[in-house]
Amino acid sequence: MLAFLSKRIAVAILVALTVSMITFSMNYLTGDPAIAMAGENATEADLDAIREFYGYDRPIPVQYFSWLTNALHGDLGHSHYLNQPVTDEIMARLPATMTLGLFALIFALALSIPLGVLAAIRPNSLLDRIALTTAVVGQAMPSFWFALTMMLWFGINWQILPVSGADTWAHFVMPSIALGYYITPGVMRLTRAGMLDVLRSDYIRTARAKGVSKFSLLFKHALRNAIIPVVSLAAVQFGFMLGGSIVIETIFSINGLGYLAWESIQRADLPMMQAIVLVLSFFYIALTFLADVLNAWLDPRIRMG
Repeated sequence: MLAFLSKRIAVAILVALTVSMITFSMNYLTGDPAIAMAGENATEADLDAIREFYGYDRPIPVQYFSWLTNALHGDLGHSHYLNQPVTDEIMARLPATMTLGLFALIFALALSIPLGVLAAIRPNSLLDRIALTTAVVGQAMPSFWFALTMMLWFGINWQILPVSGADTWAHFVMPSIALGYYITPGVMRLTRAGMLDVLRSDYIRTARAKGVSKFSLLFKHALRNAIIPVVSLAAVQFGFMLGGSIVIETIFSINGLGYLAWESIQRADLPMMQAIVLVLSFFYIALTFLADVLNAWLDPRIRMG
């Protein structure tokens, strides 16, 4: 297990360094960052002052290592628009995005795994068709349309749930369903396929012959093996939801990282955009690493390589 962990940690560090280089290069995507900040009508004296203040006059490798060192110490730069440390703003917005992503993941897993298991128990039955139809509808329906439809019925017509904000748990119900339903089809299909493969395997037939109860057969023996790829997919999808919540947060006016990213793009606030990309990427890497470790714990063969 130690060798497995060492390899995975080395890969995670390598990916994190690559992501940090790509994120840092955002400074020069539009050419001279000083011109991007001050505008094309700025004088040369203004540009020189900006280059000196932000360190753009130093060699790029020096700038990168300085930026990376500061980031590792929690200093992600200074927002041009808000005129305050980027880290403070991100820490203020992060809880809303994490809450939204976690609720959405719980909703997706609570719906997709039971549906996938039930569909696999009785393939080609009415229940199986309902599950597959749910998956097809979920894949075909844009999340923003689903969100606006829920907002119209549950928020405006029936006034059951609040349509904007993030003050109480009720504010997260519709956004979590809209965000979570988008990943439900993939998880449901993977669970169904995994369960079908496992239920047809020799060790399950042997367990049936030994008189193992149906509940124990399904949830103790079969689901444990079938859920391994689901763990990886859920971790990846959780990272995707954190990064892809920009539409849902904008629709429901949730002041999370997604909404902040949208505001930063409109304001051309480069340090803020860099920090958001970096933070979300690191979350993504950490979740993938945790999924690998969990899979290795569930299936010892993975540790062997």
